Amino acid sequence: MARQPYLQFHFSDETAGRSMSMDQIIDVIRQQIHTYNFPIGSRLPPVRILAHQLGISRNVVHRAYTELIAQGLLENHPRVGLFVAPPQERVSVKKIRDVPSPTLINSESWPTQSRDAKHSRLNISLSSVFVDPALLPKERLAACLRSASQQQHLRTLYDAQGFLPLRQKLAERLNHRGITADAEDIIITLGSQQAVDLVSRGITSQVVAMENPAYIRGKWLIELNRKKTIALPVDPFKGLNLDDWQQRIANTRPGLLYLTPNFHNPTGYSYTTNELQHILEWSHQYEFGILEDDWGSDILSFSDFRPSLRAQGGPGVLYINSFSIKLLPSLRVGYLVGNRDVTPTLVRIKSISSMGMPAVIEAALFEFLDRGYYDVHLKQLQGELDRRYQNCLNVLRQTMPAGTRWTTPGGGSQLWVEVPKRIDLNILQKKLEKRGVQIDLTYDAFLEPPHLNGFRIGYAYLEPDILQRGIEIVAEELHRLMI
Repeated sequence: MARQPYLQFHFSDETAGRSMSMDQIIDVIRQQIHTYNFPIGSRLPPVRILAHQLGISRNVVHRAYTELIAQGLLENHPRVGLFVAPPQERVSVKKIRDVPSPTLINSESWPTQSRDAKHSRLNISLSSVFVDPALLPKERLAACLRSASQQQHLRTLYDAQGFLPLRQKLAERLNHRGITADAEDIIITLGSQQAVDLVSRGITSQVVAMENPAYIRGKWLIELNRKKTIALPVDPFKGLNLDDWQQRIANTRPGLLYLTPNFHNPTGYSYTTNELQHILEWSHQYEFGILEDDWGSDILSFSDFRPSLRAQGGPGVLYINSFSIKLLPSLRVGYLVGNRDVTPTLVRIKSISSMGMPAVIEAALFEFLDRGYYDVHLKQLQGELDRRYQNCLNVLRQTMPAGTRWTTPGGGSQLWVEVPKRIDLNILQKKLEKRGVQIDLTYDAFLEPPHLNGFRIGYAYLEPDILQRGIEIVAEELHRLMI
């Protein structure tokens, strides 16, 4: 009995005779089935025939067909062939009764996400903390993801603590930098956010001291976990008032200090050696723990790095780092370094709240590190950010009116611009928006009435000429307001 003729697809526009990938085959078949409305039950070319036509491996065609079956576009009839599947029908369920919605906390003042300059209605966003997407290693990350997805060593079940080879690689790198860590101390997290969440859930103390202004999303997480927050003022121009800090700590006796000693967000300030030493001494005197967010210490000029509290204070300091900003924000991979006393509890909390991270993402990041891609990327990134940083300083020096000042962090991705107290930042922001420039005001980052009157400039995100134009517009509006 003769078989039903199979569909003929047009592939030449995609590759002009060159070898096709699995993803390209999927795209062609999906697009043409939807575009030409092939009848349900139409037969697909057999694997061997399509592989012969395209001059590629049968395995590539087989994987493409398998993926299309998984997506519901094709269906397999054993010993007969593959066919266009009928569309999935919507299920109708009889409603019994409406259930009242639970009452939630008021979070209206919390933005859901940061503004993205590339997709904003405004032309120039000066306050982004991210790195220019053009500088990120998307192709090499994609190659590692493809490789990881085909690895046989990936476990079927999740590992709440994280992919062991990745934890071992991270421990090796940390110890090379003088940061005491073992693979059993490390927990892979969904960016730094989950790390802060795990610790704030796990600590028994109800009092947490943090920088003022603070990293706003870390602040929100700690507040969300019903902790009382104590403000420790940071002045990026004068440094820390150590007497004031000690007095506040002595009066409130927090159980935890949550700090970003290197390239503090939002001011870009980095703690001095003397300040770090005092904090470590106070931790013994007043018996508090330390949670250190070290997100930016490895994007420092000249491929160097800043010392961490963990390196100087030992395993008692809980240490956070993240790959999100430096590799790909959507990757959302970070890690928390604990110790034998706290890590088991934090792993249990993670296993209850989220079970585990996607193993393929963890495996891909391991490959990225193991192949040496990360070190090469960091070196290239540091060089470009150094150039953008110097350009930013030069433009500020050439354009800003007298009475304004700015920090010189020397690394990270942002700096702080302080304007005279008589300048109303809300008025400045509205005037800039009319000219297509966005600055983010960080009032919500303060735990007390703001002692700073300024905003951050993210010099890592915008191309130098666009950044220059944005700063020039800010300077022009400031000149007008200061007349």
